[in-house]
Amino acid sequence: QVQLVESGGGLVQAGGSLRLSCAASGRTLINYTMGWFRQAPGKEREFVAAINWSRGVTHYANIVKGRFTVSRDSAKNTLYLQMDNVKPEDTAVYYCYADPPNTATMGAGYWGQGTQVSVSS
Repeated sequence: QVQLVESGGGLVQAGGSLRLSCAASGRTLINYTMGWFRQAPGKEREFVAAINWSRGVTHYANIVKGRFTVSRDSAKNTLYLQMDNVKPEDTAVYYCYADPPNTATMGAGYWGQGTQVSVSS
């Protein structure tokens, strides 16, 4: 089992920055894929960004590429999402996830409880 706890959400003005954190515990994360999804009111959950824990290879949704940066601190077992130049359409609940190696479907592993991000115009 992997436990994930997000933090860092809040209210930010458009054009501003916010950093989300996701603290992981319970297992070593060798070759896990960890990342972020988000869900806005009335919309489906959508992929935001991901990183391979061991190799550090990243992947981003086009809508956040160039504005958001996903990273991890292996010593702290913590995943981050640096959000820069945020827009009102970035308003959503952000969820951290962790997929074990060889997981066939993205997001089929473990999930955090989510953290609210609200961007004012």
